[in-house]
Amino acid sequence: MSTVTAIVDLDIEGPTISRHLYGHFAEHLGRCIYGGFWVGEDSTIPNEGGIRLDVVQALRALNIPNLRWPGGCFADEYHWKDGIGPRDQRPRMVNTHWGDVEENNHFGTHEFMALCELLGTEPYISGNVGSGTVQEMSEWVEYLTRDGDSPMARLRRANGRDEPWRVKFWGIGNETWGCGGNMRAEYSADLARQYATYCRDHGDNKLYRIASGATGDDYKWTRTLMEQINCFGCEATPRTFFQGISVHHYTMSGTWEAKGSATDFDTDDYYRTMASAQRIDRILTGHSTVMDIYDPGRRVGLVLDEWGTWWDVEPGTNPGFLFQQNTLRDALVASTHFDIFHKHAARLYMANIAQTVNVLQAMLLTDGDALCLTPTYHVFEMNKGHQDATSLAVHLRTQDARRRVGDAELDTLSASASIKDGAVLISVSNLDAEEPVEVTLDLRGGAVGEPTARLLTADRLQVHNSPESPEAVVPRPFDGVKPTGQGLVLTLPPHSFVTVQAPVARAH
Repeated sequence: MSTVTAIVDLDIEGPTISRHLYGHFAEHLGRCIYGGFWVGEDSTIPNEGGIRLDVVQALRALNIPNLRWPGGCFADEYHWKDGIGPRDQRPRMVNTHWGDVEENNHFGTHEFMALCELLGTEPYISGNVGSGTVQEMSEWVEYLTRDGDSPMARLRRANGRDEPWRVKFWGIGNETWGCGGNMRAEYSADLARQYATYCRDHGDNKLYRIASGATGDDYKWTRTLMEQINCFGCEATPRTFFQGISVHHYTMSGTWEAKGSATDFDTDDYYRTMASAQRIDRILTGHSTVMDIYDPGRRVGLVLDEWGTWWDVEPGTNPGFLFQQNTLRDALVASTHFDIFHKHAARLYMANIAQTVNVLQAMLLTDGDALCLTPTYHVFEMNKGHQDATSLAVHLRTQDARRRVGDAELDTLSASASIKDGAVLISVSNLDAEEPVEVTLDLRGGAVGEPTARLLTADRLQVHNSPESPEAVVPRPFDGVKPTGQGLVLTLPPHSFVTVQAPVARAH
Protein backbone atom coordinates (compact mmCIF):
# COMPACT_ATOMS: atom_id res chain seq x y z
CA MET A 1 0.00 0.00 0.00
CA SER A 2 1.37 3.39 -1.00
CA THR A 3 1.39 6.34 1.39
CA VAL A 4 0.79 9.99 0.53
CA THR A 5 0.92 13.17 2.60
CA ALA A 6 -1.40 16.06 1.81
CA ILE A 7 -0.61 19.37 3.53
CA VAL A 8 -3.58 21.74 3.97
CA ASP A 9 -3.10 25.21 5.48
CA LEU A 10 -6.44 25.91 7.15
CA ASP A 11 -5.55 29.54 7.85
CA ILE A 12 -4.33 30.53 4.35
CA GLU A 13 -7.33 31.30 2.19
CA GLY A 14 -7.31 31.10 -1.58
CA PRO A 15 -9.85 32.40 -4.11
CA THR A 16 -13.53 31.61 -3.81
CA ILE A 17 -14.72 28.52 -5.66
CA SER A 18 -17.53 29.87 -7.81
CA ARG A 19 -20.69 27.83 -7.45
CA HIS A 20 -20.98 28.08 -11.24
CA LEU A 21 -18.17 25.53 -11.58
CA TYR A 22 -20.93 23.02 -10.80
CA GLY A 23 -23.06 24.05 -13.78
CA HIS A 24 -25.03 21.82 -16.14
CA PHE A 25 -25.93 21.60 -19.81
CA ALA A 26 -29.18 20.64 -21.55
CA GLU A 27 -29.18 20.47 -25.33
CA HIS A 28 -31.92 19.46 -27.75
CA LEU A 29 -30.09 16.19 -28.31
CA GLY A 30 -31.43 12.67 -28.00
CA ARG A 31 -33.60 12.28 -24.92
CA CYS A 32 -32.14 15.13 -22.86
CA ILE A 33 -35.10 17.49 -23.36
CA TYR A 34 -37.89 15.28 -24.69
CA GLY A 35 -38.30 12.33 -22.33
CA GLY A 36 -35.71 13.82 -19.97
CA PHE A 37 -36.80 17.24 -18.76
CA TRP A 38 -40.01 17.45 -20.78
CA VAL A 39 -42.82 14.90 -20.98
CA GLY A 40 -45.73 17.21 -21.85
CA GLU A 41 -48.76 18.17 -19.83
CA ASP A 42 -50.74 15.08 -20.94
CA SER A 43 -48.13 12.61 -19.68
CA THR A 44 -48.97 10.11 -16.94
CA ILE A 45 -45.51 10.83 -15.50
CA PRO A 46 -45.96 13.45 -12.74
CA ASN A 47 -45.18 16.86 -14.20
CA GLU A 48 -45.76 20.55 -13.75
CA GLY A 49 -46.67 22.26 -16.99
CA GLY A 50 -45.04 19.37 -18.88
CA ILE A 51 -41.78 19.45 -16.90
CA ARG A 52 -40.89 16.12 -15.34
CA LEU A 53 -40.98 16.42 -11.55
CA ASP A 54 -38.80 13.46 -10.55
CA VAL A 55 -35.97 14.98 -12.60
CA VAL A 56 -36.52 18.35 -10.94
CA GLN A 57 -36.52 16.82 -7.47
CA ALA A 58 -33.29 14.91 -8.09
CA LEU A 59 -31.47 17.94 -9.49
CA ARG A 60 -32.62 20.28 -6.73
CA ALA A 61 -30.68 18.08 -4.31
CA LEU A 62 -27.48 19.08 -6.15
CA ASN A 63 -28.05 22.84 -5.77
CA ILE A 64 -27.30 23.21 -9.47
CA PRO A 65 -26.22 26.82 -10.01
CA ASN A 66 -26.90 27.24 -13.73
CA LEU A 67 -28.26 25.38 -16.74
CA ARG A 68 -26.97 25.97 -20.29
CA TRP A 69 -29.53 25.71 -23.14
CA PRO A 70 -30.47 25.10 -26.04
CA GLY A 71 -27.03 23.88 -27.13
CA GLY A 72 -24.36 23.01 -28.11
CA CYS A 73 -24.42 22.63 -31.85
CA PHE A 74 -28.21 22.80 -31.82
CA ALA A 75 -28.07 26.42 -30.61
CA ASP A 76 -26.68 27.60 -33.95
CA GLU A 77 -29.62 26.28 -35.93
CA TYR A 78 -32.25 27.24 -33.33
CA HIS A 79 -34.41 30.30 -33.96
CA TRP A 80 -36.02 31.29 -30.70
CA LYS A 81 -39.22 32.77 -32.13
CA ASP A 82 -40.16 29.28 -33.35
CA GLY A 83 -40.38 28.24 -29.68
CA ILE A 84 -42.87 30.81 -28.32
CA GLY A 85 -46.63 31.16 -28.51
CA PRO A 86 -49.25 28.38 -28.50
CA ARG A 87 -47.45 25.04 -28.81
CA ASP A 88 -49.82 23.66 -31.45
CA GLN A 89 -48.99 26.63 -33.68
CA ARG A 90 -45.20 26.49 -33.40
CA PRO A 91 -43.38 25.61 -36.62
CA ARG A 92 -41.38 22.40 -36.79
CA MET A 93 -37.74 22.03 -37.75
CA VAL A 94 -35.22 19.29 -38.43
CA ASN A 95 -32.43 18.76 -35.89
CA THR A 96 -29.70 18.18 -38.47
CA HIS A 97 -26.91 17.85 -35.91
CA TRP A 98 -28.39 15.17 -33.69
CA GLY A 99 -30.16 12.25 -35.31
CA ASP A 100 -31.75 14.20 -38.19
CA VAL A 101 -35.06 14.06 -36.33
CA GLU A 102 -37.97 16.47 -36.44
CA GLU A 103 -38.21 18.99 -33.59
CA ASN A 104 -41.71 20.25 -32.69
CA ASN A 105 -40.46 23.23 -30.64
CA HIS A 106 -42.82 22.41 -27.76
CA PHE A 107 -39.98 23.10 -25.35
CA GLY A 108 -38.98 26.72 -25.93
CA THR A 109 -38.11 29.90 -24.07
CA HIS A 110 -41.04 29.98 -21.64
CA GLU A 111 -40.70 26.27 -20.86
CA PHE A 112 -36.97 26.63 -20.24
CA MET A 113 -37.45 29.57 -17.93
CA ALA A 114 -40.17 27.67 -16.04
CA LEU A 115 -37.72 24.76 -15.66
CA CYS A 116 -35.05 27.08 -14.24
CA GLU A 117 -37.55 28.47 -11.74
CA LEU A 118 -38.51 24.94 -10.62
CA LEU A 119 -34.83 24.02 -10.27
CA GLY A 120 -33.95 27.26 -8.48
CA THR A 121 -31.11 27.76 -10.94
CA GLU A 122 -29.81 30.53 -13.20
CA PRO A 123 -30.40 30.24 -16.94
CA TYR A 124 -27.45 30.30 -19.32
CA ILE A 125 -28.69 30.86 -22.87
CA SER A 126 -26.48 30.04 -25.85
CA GLY A 127 -27.37 32.35 -28.74
CA ASN A 128 -27.37 31.59 -32.46
CA VAL A 129 -24.37 33.09 -34.27
CA GLY A 130 -23.88 30.31 -36.85
CA SER A 131 -27.17 30.70 -38.75
CA GLY A 132 -28.78 33.58 -36.84
CA THR A 133 -28.52 37.36 -36.95
CA VAL A 134 -27.45 40.11 -34.62
CA GLN A 135 -31.04 41.38 -34.55
CA GLU A 136 -32.37 37.93 -33.61
CA MET A 137 -30.13 37.61 -30.57
CA SER A 138 -30.63 41.24 -29.56
CA GLU A 139 -34.40 40.76 -29.63
CA TRP A 140 -34.15 37.57 -27.57
CA VAL A 141 -32.32 39.49 -24.85
CA GLU A 142 -35.00 42.19 -25.01
CA TYR A 143 -37.84 39.64 -24.95
CA LEU A 144 -36.51 37.99 -21.82
CA THR A 145 -35.14 40.87 -19.79
CA ARG A 146 -36.75 44.21 -20.74
CA ASP A 147 -39.39 45.81 -18.54
CA GLY A 148 -41.62 48.69 -19.62
CA ASP A 149 -42.90 49.13 -23.15
CA SER A 150 -41.05 47.80 -26.18
CA PRO A 151 -41.86 45.52 -29.13
CA MET A 152 -40.34 42.40 -27.57
CA ALA A 153 -41.71 43.16 -24.09
CA ARG A 154 -45.19 43.44 -25.63
CA LEU A 155 -44.67 40.13 -27.45
CA ARG A 156 -43.64 38.47 -24.19
CA ARG A 157 -46.75 39.78 -22.45
CA ALA A 158 -48.91 38.56 -25.33
CA ASN A 159 -47.45 35.10 -24.65
CA GLY A 160 -48.46 35.21 -20.99
CA ARG A 161 -45.47 36.62 -19.10
CA ASP A 162 -45.84 40.15 -17.74
CA GLU A 163 -42.65 40.60 -15.71
CA PRO A 164 -39.24 40.17 -17.33
CA TRP A 165 -36.92 37.41 -16.23
CA ARG A 166 -33.40 37.90 -14.97
CA VAL A 167 -31.00 36.25 -17.41
CA LYS A 168 -27.37 37.04 -16.72
CA PHE A 169 -25.45 34.48 -18.79
CA TRP A 170 -25.44 34.67 -22.60
CA GLY A 171 -23.28 32.61 -24.91
CA ILE A 172 -22.17 34.43 -28.07
CA GLY A 173 -22.29 31.38 -30.31
CA ASN A 174 -21.01 27.86 -29.73
CA GLU A 175 -17.96 26.13 -31.20
CA THR A 176 -17.68 28.70 -33.98
CA TRP A 177 -14.49 26.87 -35.01
CA GLY A 178 -16.67 23.84 -35.89
CA CYS A 179 -20.40 23.15 -35.91
CA GLY A 180 -21.13 26.80 -35.10
CA GLY A 181 -19.88 28.08 -38.46
CA ASN A 182 -16.42 26.63 -39.24
CA MET A 183 -14.93 30.11 -38.76
CA ARG A 184 -11.42 31.38 -38.44
CA ALA A 185 -10.49 32.75 -35.02
CA GLU A 186 -10.15 36.30 -36.37
CA TYR A 187 -13.61 36.30 -37.97
CA SER A 188 -15.19 34.71 -34.89
CA ALA A 189 -13.59 37.37 -32.67
CA ASP A 190 -15.03 40.15 -34.83
CA LEU A 191 -18.49 38.58 -34.63
CA ALA A 192 -18.16 38.22 -30.86
CA ARG A 193 -17.54 41.99 -30.61
CA GLN A 194 -20.46 42.75 -32.91
CA TYR A 195 -23.00 40.46 -31.22
CA ALA A 196 -21.87 41.50 -27.73
CA THR A 197 -22.44 45.15 -28.69
CA TYR A 198 -26.12 44.51 -29.44
CA CYS A 199 -26.78 42.21 -26.50
CA ARG A 200 -27.87 45.08 -24.28
CA ASP A 201 -28.21 45.44 -20.54
CA HIS A 202 -31.90 46.23 -20.01
CA GLY A 203 -32.67 47.92 -16.70
CA ASP A 204 -30.72 46.33 -13.87
CA ASN A 205 -30.23 43.02 -15.73
CA LYS A 206 -26.47 43.05 -16.35
CA LEU A 207 -25.30 40.50 -18.91
CA TYR A 208 -22.31 38.20 -18.60
CA ARG A 209 -21.45 37.69 -22.28
CA ILE A 210 -19.44 34.56 -23.07
CA ALA A 211 -17.57 34.49 -26.38
CA SER A 212 -17.30 31.17 -28.19
CA GLY A 213 -13.79 29.98 -27.45
CA ALA A 214 -11.33 27.23 -28.18
CA THR A 215 -11.33 23.47 -28.23
CA GLY A 216 -8.71 21.80 -26.09
CA ASP A 217 -5.28 23.42 -26.23
CA ASP A 218 -5.91 25.88 -29.08
CA TYR A 219 -4.33 28.79 -27.25
CA LYS A 220 -4.13 30.87 -30.44
CA TRP A 221 -7.95 31.09 -30.45
CA THR A 222 -7.94 32.47 -26.91
CA ARG A 223 -5.18 34.93 -27.76
CA THR A 224 -7.16 36.18 -30.76
CA LEU A 225 -10.23 36.77 -28.62
CA MET A 226 -8.26 38.50 -25.89
CA GLU A 227 -6.70 40.86 -28.44
CA GLN A 228 -10.22 41.99 -29.36
CA ILE A 229 -11.76 42.11 -25.90
CA ASN A 230 -11.66 45.84 -25.15
CA CYS A 231 -13.55 48.71 -26.73
CA PHE A 232 -11.35 51.81 -26.77
CA GLY A 233 -12.61 55.09 -28.18
CA CYS A 234 -16.22 53.95 -28.58
CA GLU A 235 -17.24 55.39 -25.20
CA ALA A 236 -15.94 57.89 -22.68
CA THR A 237 -14.81 54.96 -20.52
CA PRO A 238 -13.25 51.92 -22.22
CA ARG A 239 -15.29 48.78 -21.63
CA THR A 240 -14.99 45.06 -22.14
CA PHE A 241 -17.06 43.55 -24.96
CA PHE A 242 -17.47 40.17 -23.30
CA GLN A 243 -17.01 39.02 -19.73
CA GLY A 244 -16.15 35.38 -20.37
CA ILE A 245 -14.39 33.14 -22.91
CA SER A 246 -15.35 29.50 -23.31
CA VAL A 247 -13.27 26.39 -23.86
CA HIS A 248 -14.38 22.77 -24.44
CA HIS A 249 -12.60 19.52 -23.55
CA TYR A 250 -13.92 15.95 -23.54
CA THR A 251 -12.34 12.89 -21.94
CA MET A 252 -12.02 9.49 -23.66
CA SER A 253 -9.63 6.57 -23.79
CA GLY A 254 -9.66 6.13 -27.56
CA THR A 255 -10.03 8.42 -30.57
CA TRP A 256 -12.91 10.50 -31.94
CA GLU A 257 -13.59 7.70 -34.43
CA ALA A 258 -13.41 4.91 -31.81
CA LYS A 259 -13.98 6.39 -28.39
CA GLY A 260 -14.38 3.11 -26.54
CA SER A 261 -17.20 1.48 -24.62
CA ALA A 262 -18.76 3.08 -21.56
CA THR A 263 -18.91 -0.26 -19.70
CA ASP A 264 -16.69 -2.80 -21.50
CA PHE A 265 -13.18 -1.61 -20.74
CA ASP A 266 -10.02 -2.94 -19.10
CA THR A 267 -7.52 -1.46 -16.69
CA ASP A 268 -5.36 -0.01 -19.46
CA ASP A 269 -8.41 1.78 -20.90
CA TYR A 270 -9.17 3.11 -17.44
CA TYR A 271 -5.71 4.56 -16.92
CA ARG A 272 -5.72 6.16 -20.39
CA THR A 273 -9.05 7.74 -19.47
CA MET A 274 -7.74 9.19 -16.22
CA ALA A 275 -4.64 10.56 -17.97
CA SER A 276 -6.95 12.22 -20.51
CA ALA A 277 -9.03 13.68 -17.68
CA GLN A 278 -5.97 15.16 -15.95
CA ARG A 279 -4.99 16.94 -19.20
CA ILE A 280 -7.60 19.56 -18.30
CA ASP A 281 -5.15 20.96 -15.74
CA ARG A 282 -2.60 21.75 -18.45
CA ILE A 283 -5.31 23.09 -20.77
CA LEU A 284 -6.74 25.46 -18.18
CA THR A 285 -3.25 26.60 -17.23
CA GLY A 286 -2.45 27.38 -20.87
CA HIS A 287 -5.59 29.42 -21.51
CA SER A 288 -5.25 31.22 -18.18
CA THR A 289 -1.65 32.16 -18.97
CA VAL A 290 -2.70 33.70 -22.28
CA MET A 291 -5.56 35.58 -20.62
CA ASP A 292 -3.26 36.90 -17.89
CA ILE A 293 -1.17 38.69 -20.51
CA TYR A 294 -4.13 40.79 -21.67
CA ASP A 295 -6.17 40.80 -18.47
CA PRO A 296 -3.90 40.65 -15.43
CA GLY A 297 -6.74 41.88 -13.20
CA ARG A 298 -8.81 38.85 -14.20
CA ARG A 299 -11.94 40.76 -15.15
CA VAL A 300 -12.70 38.13 -17.79
CA GLY A 301 -13.64 34.62 -16.70
CA LEU A 302 -12.66 31.34 -18.31
CA VAL A 303 -15.75 29.20 -18.92
CA LEU A 304 -15.41 25.44 -19.51
CA ASP A 305 -19.00 25.11 -20.67
CA GLU A 306 -18.62 21.59 -22.10
CA TRP A 307 -16.67 18.85 -20.33
CA GLY A 308 -17.07 15.19 -19.48
CA THR A 309 -16.58 11.70 -20.88
CA TRP A 310 -17.58 10.79 -24.40
CA TRP A 311 -17.97 7.09 -25.25
CA ASP A 312 -19.43 5.13 -28.13
CA VAL A 313 -23.23 5.04 -27.86
CA GLU A 314 -24.89 2.07 -26.24
CA PRO A 315 -25.55 -0.76 -28.73
CA GLY A 316 -28.97 -0.56 -30.34
CA THR A 317 -29.47 3.15 -29.69
CA ASN A 318 -29.59 5.98 -32.23
CA PRO A 319 -25.96 7.03 -32.85
CA GLY A 320 -27.08 10.65 -33.06
CA PHE A 321 -28.58 10.56 -29.55
CA LEU A 322 -25.25 10.07 -27.70
CA PHE A 323 -26.74 7.86 -25.00
CA GLN A 324 -24.07 6.17 -22.90
CA GLN A 325 -23.95 4.39 -19.56
CA ASN A 326 -22.17 5.93 -16.59
CA THR A 327 -19.86 3.85 -14.39
CA LEU A 328 -17.61 4.38 -11.40
CA ARG A 329 -14.90 5.34 -13.92
CA ASP A 330 -17.00 8.33 -15.01
CA ALA A 331 -17.49 9.34 -11.39
CA LEU A 332 -13.72 9.42 -10.85
CA VAL A 333 -13.30 11.52 -13.98
CA ALA A 334 -15.73 14.01 -12.41
CA SER A 335 -14.08 14.02 -8.99
CA THR A 336 -10.66 14.60 -10.60
CA HIS A 337 -12.03 17.47 -12.70
CA PHE A 338 -13.45 19.20 -9.65
CA ASP A 339 -10.11 19.06 -7.84
CA ILE A 340 -8.52 20.73 -10.87
CA PHE A 341 -11.35 23.28 -11.14
CA HIS A 342 -10.82 24.29 -7.51
CA LYS A 343 -7.11 24.76 -8.21
CA HIS A 344 -8.00 27.21 -11.02
CA ALA A 345 -10.67 29.09 -9.08
CA ALA A 346 -8.94 32.45 -9.56
CA ARG A 347 -9.67 32.42 -13.32
CA LEU A 348 -12.19 29.61 -13.95
CA TYR A 349 -15.64 31.07 -13.36
CA MET A 350 -18.03 28.48 -14.78
CA ALA A 351 -18.06 24.87 -15.96
CA ASN A 352 -20.91 22.85 -17.44
CA ILE A 353 -20.89 19.07 -17.61
CA ALA A 354 -22.23 17.55 -20.81
CA GLN A 355 -25.01 16.70 -20.26
CA THR A 356 -27.64 16.61 -17.54
CA VAL A 357 -30.08 13.86 -18.59
CA ASN A 358 -29.67 10.84 -20.92
CA VAL A 359 -26.77 12.29 -22.95
CA LEU A 360 -23.01 11.70 -22.53
CA GLN A 361 -21.88 11.95 -18.87
CA ALA A 362 -25.36 12.47 -17.48
CA MET A 363 -26.54 13.00 -13.92
CA LEU A 364 -29.76 11.11 -14.54
CA LEU A 365 -30.96 8.34 -16.85
CA THR A 366 -34.66 7.90 -17.60
CA ASP A 367 -36.52 5.02 -19.20
CA GLY A 368 -40.24 5.70 -19.48
CA ASP A 369 -41.37 6.53 -15.96
CA ALA A 370 -38.21 5.06 -14.39
CA LEU A 371 -35.30 7.24 -13.27
CA CYS A 372 -31.90 6.39 -11.82
CA LEU A 373 -29.06 8.48 -10.45
CA THR A 374 -25.66 7.89 -12.01
CA PRO A 375 -22.35 7.57 -10.12
CA THR A 376 -21.44 11.02 -11.49
CA TYR A 377 -24.57 12.45 -9.86
CA HIS A 378 -23.26 11.30 -6.49
CA VAL A 379 -19.92 13.08 -6.99
CA PHE A 380 -21.80 16.35 -7.59
CA GLU A 381 -23.90 15.76 -4.48
CA MET A 382 -20.93 14.84 -2.26
CA ASN A 383 -19.00 17.89 -3.47
CA LYS A 384 -21.76 20.51 -3.33
CA GLY A 385 -20.33 21.98 -0.12
CA HIS A 386 -17.46 23.42 -2.18
CA GLN A 387 -19.85 25.80 -3.97
CA ASP A 388 -18.97 29.41 -3.08
CA ALA A 389 -16.54 28.17 -0.43
CA THR A 390 -13.02 29.54 0.06
CA SER A 391 -10.42 27.32 -1.55
CA LEU A 392 -7.51 25.96 0.44
CA ALA A 393 -4.33 24.91 -1.31
CA VAL A 394 -3.50 21.20 -1.02
CA HIS A 395 0.18 20.30 -1.32
CA LEU A 396 0.57 16.63 -2.26
CA ARG A 397 3.68 14.53 -1.84
CA THR A 398 2.81 11.94 -4.46
CA GLN A 399 6.08 10.21 -5.32
CA ASP A 400 4.51 6.88 -4.34
CA ALA A 401 1.25 7.60 -6.17
CA ARG A 402 2.23 7.98 -9.79
CA ARG A 403 2.31 5.75 -12.82
CA ARG A 404 3.37 6.08 -16.43
CA VAL A 405 0.52 6.02 -18.97
CA GLY A 406 1.93 6.18 -22.49
CA ASP A 407 3.86 9.42 -22.69
CA ALA A 408 1.96 10.94 -19.75
CA GLU A 409 2.52 10.84 -16.00
CA LEU A 410 -0.66 10.05 -14.05
CA ASP A 411 -1.07 11.10 -10.42
CA THR A 412 -3.14 8.34 -8.87
CA LEU A 413 -4.15 10.53 -5.93
CA SER A 414 -6.21 13.68 -6.42
CA ALA A 415 -7.43 16.06 -3.71
CA SER A 416 -8.85 19.51 -3.01
CA ALA A 417 -10.16 21.39 0.02
CA SER A 418 -12.27 24.38 0.95
CA ILE A 419 -13.65 26.09 4.02
CA LYS A 420 -17.10 27.59 4.55
CA ASP A 421 -19.28 28.33 7.56
CA GLY A 422 -16.60 27.17 9.99
CA ALA A 423 -16.12 23.73 8.43
CA VAL A 424 -13.52 22.25 6.11
CA LEU A 425 -14.50 19.96 3.23
CA ILE A 426 -11.76 17.76 1.77
CA SER A 427 -12.27 15.65 -1.35
CA VAL A 428 -9.85 12.80 -2.11
CA SER A 429 -9.80 10.33 -5.01
CA ASN A 430 -7.69 7.17 -5.16
CA LEU A 431 -7.33 6.56 -8.89
CA ASP A 432 -5.27 3.40 -8.48
CA ALA A 433 -7.37 0.64 -10.00
CA GLU A 434 -6.03 -2.13 -7.74
CA GLU A 435 -4.24 -0.83 -4.63
CA PRO A 436 -5.43 1.05 -1.54
CA VAL A 437 -3.61 4.18 -0.40
CA GLU A 438 -2.99 5.66 3.02
CA VAL A 439 -3.35 9.44 3.01
CA THR A 440 -2.09 11.59 5.87
CA LEU A 441 -3.92 14.91 5.95
CA ASP A 442 -1.43 17.28 7.58
CA LEU A 443 -3.83 20.05 8.68
CA ARG A 444 -1.96 23.20 9.71
CA GLY A 445 -3.10 26.53 11.14
CA GLY A 446 -6.08 25.17 13.03
CA ALA A 447 -7.66 22.26 14.83
CA VAL A 448 -10.46 20.11 13.44
CA GLY A 449 -13.31 18.58 15.37
CA GLU A 450 -15.03 15.25 14.87
CA PRO A 451 -14.92 14.37 11.16
CA THR A 452 -17.68 12.78 9.11
CA ALA A 453 -16.79 11.00 5.89
CA ARG A 454 -18.52 9.38 2.93
CA LEU A 455 -17.18 6.89 0.41
CA LEU A 456 -18.15 6.23 -3.22
CA THR A 457 -16.78 3.03 -4.74
CA ALA A 458 -17.72 -0.43 -6.02
CA ASP A 459 -16.05 -3.79 -6.37
CA ARG A 460 -15.33 -3.11 -10.07
CA LEU A 461 -14.76 0.03 -12.11
CA GLN A 462 -17.39 -1.07 -14.62
CA VAL A 463 -20.27 -1.07 -12.11
CA HIS A 464 -23.14 1.29 -12.92
CA ASN A 465 -26.65 2.05 -11.77
CA SER A 466 -29.83 1.11 -13.61
CA PRO A 467 -33.56 1.10 -12.88
CA GLU A 468 -33.13 -2.56 -11.90
CA SER A 469 -30.08 -1.84 -9.68
CA PRO A 470 -30.37 1.83 -8.70
CA GLU A 471 -27.95 1.60 -5.74
CA ALA A 472 -25.05 -0.36 -7.22
CA VAL A 473 -22.87 2.74 -6.83
CA VAL A 474 -24.01 5.07 -4.05
CA PRO A 475 -22.18 6.99 -1.29
CA ARG A 476 -21.98 5.27 2.09
CA PRO A 477 -20.63 6.31 5.50
CA PHE A 478 -16.87 5.84 5.70
CA ASP A 479 -15.13 4.80 8.91
CA GLY A 480 -11.59 4.73 7.51
CA VAL A 481 -10.69 8.14 9.00
CA LYS A 482 -8.47 8.27 12.08
CA PRO A 483 -7.45 11.43 14.02
CA THR A 484 -3.76 12.08 14.59
CA GLY A 485 -1.88 14.80 16.43
CA GLN A 486 -1.33 16.64 13.13
CA GLY A 487 -4.67 16.01 11.43
CA LEU A 488 -6.27 12.90 9.96
CA VAL A 489 -5.25 9.64 8.33
CA LEU A 490 -7.46 8.04 5.65
CA THR A 491 -7.13 4.59 4.17
CA LEU A 492 -8.82 4.69 0.76
CA PRO A 493 -9.74 1.50 -1.09
CA PRO A 494 -8.83 1.18 -4.76
CA HIS A 495 -10.78 3.29 -7.30
CA SER A 496 -12.64 5.31 -4.70
CA PHE A 497 -13.79 8.84 -3.91
CA VAL A 498 -14.06 10.13 -0.34
CA THR A 499 -15.24 13.41 1.16
CA VAL A 500 -14.34 14.40 4.72
CA GLN A 501 -16.03 17.28 6.55
CA ALA A 502 -15.07 18.62 9.97
CA PRO A 503 -15.57 21.78 12.06
CA VAL A 504 -12.47 23.97 12.25
CA ALA A 505 -11.06 26.15 15.02
CA ARG A 506 -8.37 28.26 13.38
CA ALA A 507 -5.17 29.32 15.06
CA HIS A 508 -4.88 33.03 15.98
